[in-house]
Amino acid sequence: MDREAFTESVLDIVERIPAGHVMTYGDVAFALGSRAARMVGQVLAHHGHAVPWWRVVPVSGKPPHGHAARAREHYERENTPLAEAGPPDGYRLKLALARLPFDHEIYAGALGKHLAADERNPE
Repeated sequence: MDREAFTESVLDIVERIPAGHVMTYGDVAFALGSRAARMVGQVLAHHGHAVPWWRVVPVSGKPPHGHAARAREHYERENTPLAEAGPPDGYRLKLALARLPFDHEIYAGALGKHLAADERNPE
């Protein structure tokens, strides 16, 4: 997949994440049949203003780096499960509750893409 197609695919997935749920950068990559979580982050850094960027978070459950206050407003409005935490952000997402389940339609076909890639590139 070329860079433009990857960018469009990332933005499409992020647009489809339901309110009150989140995906990790790795989850978005997995849904695309990729392992490029950092590329997902780069796409959102450059193009995230056009989509609900706050719904993609690090696997740590911390809010997107540098955007904790702005993201919290969205999370509270969408009733995304949060837990109070110490500095610097003051909260984390309760990933066990907020993370989009892997049986959601966003992931349809992702496992098949990964199995096919593993067959082509055995370790």
